[in-house]
Amino acid sequence: MLYPKRNAATPDRFAASAPSGSSTATNTPLASRNASPLPFDYSGASSCDSDSDSEPESRLLSHTPRRPHYRGSRGPRWWSLSFGSSSADNRRPRRPWRDAIWGVRGCRRIARRLIRHPLFPKTPITILLSLLFLTLFGVSLTFLLIYILNPDKEPLPWRGYCTLPQHSGGPPSLSLSTTTWLQTPLTTNFTLPSFPPPDFDELAPAGVFLGVFTIDTGVERRMYIRSTWATHVRSREGGGAGDGGIGTSRTIVRFIMGQPRKEWERQVQLEMDTYNDIVVLPMAENMNRGKTHAYFTWAANNSWVPPVYHDGYARTPEGFSYTDATSPPPPLASHDPALAHQDQLTNGTQQPWVRPDFVVKADDDAFVMLAELEGRLRVELYKDPLPPPPAPSVRKQQASRRSPPPPPNREDDVREEQKPAVTDADLHRPTLVSAVADPADNLREDPLVFWGYLIKNRFMGGELYAMSFPLVDWVAQDPVVKTMTHGAEDKQTSKWIRRYPRAEQVRWASERCWIYDHPRAGTVYSHGFLFPSEVNRVRPLVMRDLGILAKQTAREASAPDAVPPGQNVPAPEHWARSTVSTFGTRYAPPVPGLTLEQSVEALVEGSDMSKVTDAQGALTPEVAWMYREGRRTRYAGQRLGGTVVVHFIKKNMWFLETATALLHGEDVTPVEDGVEMPRIYAYLDSDVAEEDSPLTAKGLEESNAVVTGDSVASTDLSSVRTVDVRGRGDRDQR
Repeated sequence: MLYPKRNAATPDRFAASAPSGSSTATNTPLASRNASPLPFDYSGASSCDSDSDSEPESRLLSHTPRRPHYRGSRGPRWWSLSFGSSSADNRRPRRPWRDAIWGVRGCRRIARRLIRHPLFPKTPITILLSLLFLTLFGVSLTFLLIYILNPDKEPLPWRGYCTLPQHSGGPPSLSLSTTTWLQTPLTTNFTLPSFPPPDFDELAPAGVFLGVFTIDTGVERRMYIRSTWATHVRSREGGGAGDGGIGTSRTIVRFIMGQPRKEWERQVQLEMDTYNDIVVLPMAENMNRGKTHAYFTWAANNSWVPPVYHDGYARTPEGFSYTDATSPPPPLASHDPALAHQDQLTNGTQQPWVRPDFVVKADDDAFVMLAELEGRLRVELYKDPLPPPPAPSVRKQQASRRSPPPPPNREDDVREEQKPAVTDADLHRPTLVSAVADPADNLREDPLVFWGYLIKNRFMGGELYAMSFPLVDWVAQDPVVKTMTHGAEDKQTSKWIRRYPRAEQVRWASERCWIYDHPRAGTVYSHGFLFPSEVNRVRPLVMRDLGILAKQTAREASAPDAVPPGQNVPAPEHWARSTVSTFGTRYAPPVPGLTLEQSVEALVEGSDMSKVTDAQGALTPEVAWMYREGRRTRYAGQRLGGTVVVHFIKKNMWFLETATALLHGEDVTPVEDGVEMPRIYAYLDSDVAEEDSPLTAKGLEESNAVVTGDSVASTDLSSVRTVDVRGRGDRDQR
């Protein structure tokens, strides 16, 4: 039988094979038709023949031949587990740049499909609308994230802060809620905070070194500070009758900055030579990368203040570990105390300067009343030191004697009783041995004070805080603190204080009433410029609310598993109300067309000028200005007791407004000087929200009763509102 054989020259055709020599069918005629096709898998050779590289094809078959791969025979792919090389395919290994090319091609393919999508904008108008939509979406998402991440969403109850006693004791517990506005259970039988104390003038002035953080470009702000609160008589002597500068005779103000940039070096050097009040730290200018620690390190070795120039005080800062260190007086600045200048001019040998009792850090956007600041620190300096905490065993015995054992079914109480008390110092205990980890016995009586605005019961606000000198000296030497210099500087400073070896004896003194933001700032800490007269007006209303809250919390405390009364109790909303500013709203004058003096008066909290409106029959700006309060009335006849710091002064105009409101003005207005001012108390049936509405003749007639003079002592001040009526003939006009 003849088998077709593939012709090498014509691979698509088949030829008959030649007969062999031994064949007996040599004369067999050829078939009249083509031979039948060979089986599909027949190669015409043995299975081991490597010459067969293609499959037979036939026109009689409808089978479509396989399409050869464009790369020839397939080699191992990336998913193959074979690590050996193939003898049939010795291709080069895959290069990394090919993966990048494939990634680019994939992105191009996706972009091509996206562009070809029917909803993709292709006309100019649709493209503009799409861009506008994406912009609005991005802005909305940004503001949403800012709102979510911003912890300050509600204005703070500053009226409650000015009525309730503030925290003054050991470090606040880290277990205390950040929103708790009361440190202790709610009570109504406390003494209203007052300042200054009766024996204030018997205490020798405290030595205060105040460093104002600034930068090389802040020349204008430094000049404002030099000419206002650093030297003004009402800043250094107080709002009322001055003391001749004795109180702030030991208060020094210096500007603290890092290394200036090259283009500012000459100007800064000239400013230093001219004013003698700039300290350049040996580090690059920064805010949260170690500048605060570098300042306190410098202050521990180079800060000096004048000595006590007068005698006759009942208590003086003597017997402390740092009082024996002295230094010759440095070159004086123009705003240094007048007694220091007098000592330099009159005495041939000047008295040596000594270490400060407090080192203060302040920002240059803060307006500081130096007499008020020194007065608060003076009182803290002479307070008795906090006693050391009892040993754990003694503390456990005291707790067991003070309260009976908890019932067995109160699992939470049992767990809390068995767990040792965890203090803030335990949570921040240093792991390394400090250079002053075990202070000597003579340091036990040193003042350990950390003073400022306590924020969220965790740290003192960075606008201004003060540390007693023993703490500053420890911060400068402790090796662990040196590793904690980066981060938000106010939070880091509070962490340093919690690491102090005797952290339980450090007195954290908070001042939330008289430290606030500028009225135009619009922050949760913002309200009008505050004076003691307005605080005295809002306190009776707060006391009335406290009585109501105490009854409510007493009923709730009787329930099982109730929180202690006063903890986590929300403050009434009207405690955060301000007659000047509204949280989250840009400030606008009460009425347009106010003069310069009237516009500043409108920024004073509780002033009549802040309540004027365009309504018919309401108080007019002219009448409100005529019956404004003088400084003597606003300070209630005291020298001290008002605003300490106004913060967040971001514009120079805001700074000048603050200077005008706190430093200027008559001690006695013309109306006060010519007419006696009776104080009228009127019972009001109106809601608390109308407590600050201006008094009119109609409102006075609708009052239930009017009492004057000494009969006030027998009235219930919890339901009484205080109103100042200035003038007799114009009473009906108000």
